[in-house]
Amino acid sequence: MPANGKHRRLKPRSLTRGIAAAGTGGLALVLPLIAANAASAAPAATVQTSTAAKPAAAKTYVVVAGDTLSEIAQKQSVSGGWKKLYADNRSVVGDDPRLIHPGVKLTLGKKAAAKADASRASAERADRSERTTAVQAAAAPAKKSYTNDLDGWIKESLDIMAERGIPGTYEGIHRNIMRESSGNPLAMNNWDINAQNGTPSKGLLQVIAPTFEAYHVPGTSTDSFDPVANITAACNYAADRYGSIDNVNGPY
Repeated sequence: MPANGKHRRLKPRSLTRGIAAAGTGGLALVLPLIAANAASAAPAATVQTSTAAKPAAAKTYVVVAGDTLSEIAQKQSVSGGWKKLYADNRSVVGDDPRLIHPGVKLTLGKKAAAKADASRASAERADRSERTTAVQAAAAPAKKSYTNDLDGWIKESLDIMAERGIPGTYEGIHRNIMRESSGNPLAMNNWDINAQNGTPSKGLLQVIAPTFEAYHVPGTSTDSFDPVANITAACNYAADRYGSIDNVNGPY
């Protein structure tokens, strides 16, 4: 049945306006049709700019016979006109904005308010994230750098060993490196018993492949020729067998 009479339009509509209004009884209502010679037939889509800091609370409007989205948007001062009204209520209006049924409840302003709230919340989250990142960056210690030479390799290995609880000193490591490889990270023994057995000693501290694999320290390279990986694996092995690389004074 039709809603309150104050919303009904009983006066016949002029054909010059190009309006095909639906009757009562649950029939579909039709938006103004655009006529070639009638500019007033086009749906009004005046955008109003709100000066309020916070969007107004959402309102509802119940469609009555003879209503069109265009007229409702104008009377209710919907920002964005009938297109915004339709976009906000498409789920209840349907796929054709020209057809609306009596009794349908339209929401006025809810989507706009929700979007504004979502935008503010998103901006606040982004701001918090930036502040957190800045604080973490300021608090994080600068990554330590090492020189790409024997001195740097030993120092980097010592730092890794300290984190893993592997004993050893700079002097102990340096002394054994000079005896085993003279500081050449690509040194390889091709003549001793290990080489004859197919597992030649490699790298700064002349580690054979099985030993390197067994005592490899996680976080270092898996290449036994890598200086830092070679030193830490050898020191890990020496700690297990001799207590520390410092206690090694000859072939081990």
